[in-house]
Amino acid sequence: MLKISEAASLALHAAAILAAGNGNGRNSTRSMAHRLGASEHHLAKVMQRLGRAGLVRSVRGPQGGFVLASAPADISLLQIYEAVDGPLRPAPCLLPHQVCGGDDCVLGGLVQSLNDQIEDYLERTTLADLAHVFPEREEQT
Repeated sequence: MLKISEAASLALHAAAILAAGNGNGRNSTRSMAHRLGASEHHLAKVMQRLGRAGLVRSVRGPQGGFVLASAPADISLLQIYEAVDGPLRPAPCLLPHQVCGGDDCVLGGLVQSLNDQIEDYLERTTLADLAHVFPEREEQT
């Protein structure tokens, strides 16, 4: 089943913060790390990955920070996940090593079905759907 890394989780949460206020807000890495209880250094690396993927833009200067590169409704959770962790991988066997031959799994495709549902959810859920999770706040640097 899908395991979301700490980096991907940070990316999803930080993007949800940026989506508050219809994605027009600017937030510094410091303020987002504080809100998330995360390492500022780790979050900075995650934000760089999102920037390279074209999902966020950095704003330079003393009042700098990050903003979404597109409207929240145009950015899916799958895009954010894949920007950090790469493409979703096929569901692995639930056992420590594969015993049966994939298509003949004794679980009748349950693991793959769950993986497909997770991928579908991430693909159809956008940041606009999550904007309410982190109410818009004044920028804190």
